[in-house]
Amino acid sequence: MHPSRHALLASPFLAAAAAPVDLALVLAVDVSASVDFDEFGLMAGGYAAAFRDADVVARATAGAAGAIAAALLYWAGPSARDLAVPWARIEDATSAEAFAAAIEAAPRMLRPGATALGEALIAAAALAVRCPFPTQRRVIDVSGDGPANAGIPAAAGRDAAAALGLTVNALAIAQDEPDLAEYYAAEVITGPGAFVLGAATYEDFGAAIRRKLLRELGGALIS
Repeated sequence: MHPSRHALLASPFLAAAAAPVDLALVLAVDVSASVDFDEFGLMAGGYAAAFRDADVVARATAGAAGAIAAALLYWAGPSARDLAVPWARIEDATSAEAFAAAIEAAPRMLRPGATALGEALIAAAALAVRCPFPTQRRVIDVSGDGPANAGIPAAAGRDAAAALGLTVNALAIAQDEPDLAEYYAAEVITGPGAFVLGAATYEDFGAAIRRKLLRELGGALIS
């Protein structure tokens, strides 16, 4: 972790830390060695564009609390994780823009390595339960381009998240792994309404993550 950078980012986002939210959403993003520089840019740009999308902002702010909380976690090999953007309360277009800008400004601090998906899910679950904004709904949104190849099995991380009452949804980038969506469905997702969406290539990621966020945020409208 990088405390000075996180302290700088956290101060405006946590100003309303006592205010409740309809959803705490952890964006857990694969930055392992299989993700090159251009592909990383397409993912980060896709997330930022999604939080600038008027439909995403409208759905994020349409629940009873009028807001969601989100945080961005980068992950790669065993013990390789970085809280790239800390918890933010997204309550309007201005706060959504601030979150999008923070995503764009967050550097890729981790050294590319293996794909420790199981450990990433455990780290994301720990982050979800530490959300400073009161909520009854916590979701991990994991995206990646390959199966676990290091650390604990993905299913062990999934089971840890399930034991905490969390939902895990997934976005499978099938560019080099045509069967990745099936793997995520069997080994990664969990919880009520859990789902996998696919992106055929990294060029499709931006549109796919927008669709995924709209589907996830729809649950916040249910009282």
